[in-house]
Parts: sequence; C-alpha cells; structure tokens
Amino acid sequence: MGLRKKLTFWGAHADDDSLVLDVIAGRKTVTADTVEDYYKGYGELGDGAYAAGDLIDVHDLRGRRRCTIRATEVRVVRFGDIPEDVWRGETFASADEFREVHVRCLPHLDLHDDVEFVTLHFELLEVAPAS
Repeated sequence: MGLRKKLTFWGAHADDDSLVLDVIAGRKTVTADTVEDYYKGYGELGDGAYAAGDLIDVHDLRGRRRCTIRATEVRVVRFGDIPEDVWRGETFASADEFREVHVRCLPHLDLHDDVEFVTLHFELLEVAPAS
C-alpha cells in the first residue's frame, strides 16, 4: 500500500479504544485539531500534517495497529461555524456538542468562535487482524 503515516485517537485512559472502534465501525469519518497542532507530530504514533491521499495506520493507545484509513479531504473551519458533515463525522449530535467536548478536552486553549480547526476526513480501508 505504499508509505503510511501514523495516527492515534486519544481516549479518556490507556484502555479507551472507543474512537478507534468508531472508525472501524464506520461511524467516525472525521477528526479535527487546531491549526497550530494539526501540523505538528506528536510522538511515535502521530505524524501530523496529514494531507488528502495519505494512507494512515491508526493505532490504539497501547501502540497496536488497529486499521488503515485514507485521508480524503483536509479543510480549515472556524470553531464558531462547524459544518454538519464535520460534527456528524466526529460522531456528535450537533455543532454545539462538538464545541462543548473540544472545550472540555482542550482546557489549556482559549477556544472561541474565530479559532481555526483543521478537519481530516477519511475512509476506512482495512481493519488490522486481531493480535
């Protein structure tokens, strides 16, 4: 499949695979981060700076490859104007819920309407064999 990047979805604790399981089930098709953080790597399991067409191995918080996705689109959106395809793709019931959860998960940031987020839209390509 060519050179792959790496990505991890953060959970509430080391055994929280809920976001990875949502990707595998086809419910989660978007992830988002601030512009500043999107283009930074975050360790062994997060390359950052994903672009449309990238093949990305998704790892759980224990470092196991769980699936492979393909980036289909990268878009910049304002925190105060989250499009429906973004909040639904992130598995939220509304834009308000998207904002509430991100404020709670990113308490160190001053998230206001004009903050820009990068959204990574993706499709599931392959589920890794159980190990």
